[in-house]
Amino acid sequence: MMISTGTDRAETREELSTTTYDLLVIGGGILGTSVTWMAAQAGLRVAMVDAGDFAGATSSASSKLVHGGLRYLQTGNVRLVAENHRERRALAADIAPHLVKPLTFLVPIYKGGPHGAAKLGAGVFLYSALSVFGDGMGRVITPHQALARVPALRAEGLRAAAVYGDHQMNDSRVAVMTVRAAVDAGATVLNHAEVVGLRRSGGTVTGAELRDRLEGAEFGVSARLVLNATGPWVDHLRRMEDPGAAPSIRLSKGAHLVLRRHEPWKAALTTPIDKYRVSFAIPWEDHLLLGTTDEAYDGDPADVRPTEADLTQILDEAGHAVRDTQLRREDITYAFAGLRVLPGGPGEVTAAKRETVVTRGAGGMLSVAGGKWTTYRHIGRTVLDTLAHLPGRPLGDDLADILPAVPLPGLASPDAVALRLWTDRERGARMDPLVARHLATHYGSIAFDLARLIREDPALGERIHPEGPDIWAQAVYARDREWAATVDDVVRRRTTLTVRGLDTPEVRARIAGLLG
Repeated sequence: MMISTGTDRAETREELSTTTYDLLVIGGGILGTSVTWMAAQAGLRVAMVDAGDFAGATSSASSKLVHGGLRYLQTGNVRLVAENHRERRALAADIAPHLVKPLTFLVPIYKGGPHGAAKLGAGVFLYSALSVFGDGMGRVITPHQALARVPALRAEGLRAAAVYGDHQMNDSRVAVMTVRAAVDAGATVLNHAEVVGLRRSGGTVTGAELRDRLEGAEFGVSARLVLNATGPWVDHLRRMEDPGAAPSIRLSKGAHLVLRRHEPWKAALTTPIDKYRVSFAIPWEDHLLLGTTDEAYDGDPADVRPTEADLTQILDEAGHAVRDTQLRREDITYAFAGLRVLPGGPGEVTAAKRETVVTRGAGGMLSVAGGKWTTYRHIGRTVLDTLAHLPGRPLGDDLADILPAVPLPGLASPDAVALRLWTDRERGARMDPLVARHLATHYGSIAFDLARLIREDPALGERIHPEGPDIWAQAVYARDREWAATVDDVVRRRTTLTVRGLDTPEVRARIAGLLG
């Protein structure tokens, strides 16, 4: 039997407006989703709403890495790197091995570059030591060995390359699976539901007034405690609570590009641009992901997008280590930008600490900002712990202990899932191996639910666009089980159509028809 994921919006609105929750989380990005998941595991009645889609803004505009953060060694933050490694390995081994996969990284060392081979060799050795050599030993290899792994690497002036191991993922899929995990644990969630006002009783914030952006309905949610986890919009909501609230954060824009790849890459590149900044070139979703930029942003968070200057900068910086033939503008399939939420204060955004900031407002609303994918579970637990120990104990005293390693739904070996999807049908009707592999690495064992849909309606096994592995069963499943309500929800965040540049007007129109 399939559990209902409550994708009937009217039903969910009814539930939200008639229940008094322990915790209302506003914002369904990395942070809000993680806290919601942890709070539900701790036995709280928790609701989460988002004005857009879950992970619809910056949380799906990341570098797609689950990483220890090699560059943090540069700033001497050894403890942070060790903590990141611990979480990275937990995600890859116990929580989401079906969604998080290992990836080798090379740091090319060029004549006249900012770092020498001895320094980088020592750096990657320390980096691998901090992960207890779980991904092999960081070491230095010859130019010849480096080119064998990444044929598109620039050979001129290449002296050596340092090698280390990290992991990567599809952030949108991890986000959707985490929302699903939270719902499985008892949370109530609704996307495309915008907060238009806060509820108060005697000066204390006790919930929110909302408007369903898709259906226009207005409703309210009551809660003992409200958590503002709206990322770049955190101060907007704080001013709703207290018009005189001083700014608590700064924003930094990070843009990325996705390009068609002309040959296989067996490793990713981390290229030093100067003493502190690096440029990534990462094989991802059969394409090449390049990024990122880091510059102060003070516009409307809703308007953030990559500019012509961003594209030029990213291609120029990638060009330090990648051949021009792999950096042609006509190969760009997609470009995106997100906003890093940094603690407020003076100084350059590039030097600002990437840390989570928790503040409590005049009306008792808690605001939390910051966070990153690698440590998102850890941050969720930390924030929940902060909520549990607030003065006056608004959540009460009876929070259950959270189990240390609750996996995301679909936990399975992607290789085993792909093999079974491929061999399950009679020879003539077998699933294309590329489609089987795609479903296995984006859904884990939930891919068998999609296979069931195809058995009931074989047309759902057809590709949405002939040049990509996404199939119609994914769009139906996104609509019925993954809260996808708009065309963008489907093409950008439930499938890989947009990333691959395959969300043509025709594809979008057919998906709009499917969504009704």
